[in-house]
Amino acid sequence: MERYVDGFVIPLPKNKLDEYKRIAERAGAIWKEHGALEYWECLGDDLDIKDMVSFRKAAGTNEGETVVFSWIVYESREHRDKVNAAVMADPRIGEMMKEGAEPIDCKRMVYGGFKKLVQM
Repeated sequence: MERYVDGFVIPLPKNKLDEYKRIAERAGAIWKEHGALEYWECLGDDLDIKDMVSFRKAAGTNEGETVVFSWIVYESREHRDKVNAAVMADPRIGEMMKEGAEPIDCKRMVYGGFKKLVQM
């Protein structure tokens, strides 16, 4: 199976966690409705490992922020492109993305698409 993953590392103000969770649950349902195979949003817990680059540093967090690590799984890159086009055209996503409505600064989000190397 080919599989393709969009991955995200997001600095999140701790006081916006509840708001972010509500939005993520709604967004995840929309991605799944449009064909995403899996949608994950994970909150940082054990982020500062000795002698390694911490997720906090990689995400550029400030005081009072934590890290969200998330990913969306698709059948292939082509499937990802089709699903994301449908999601971005969905008026529910447009409503959630209105200026000032996000609990995060999207310009600080790390994002990339990844093809499968190993799957077990």
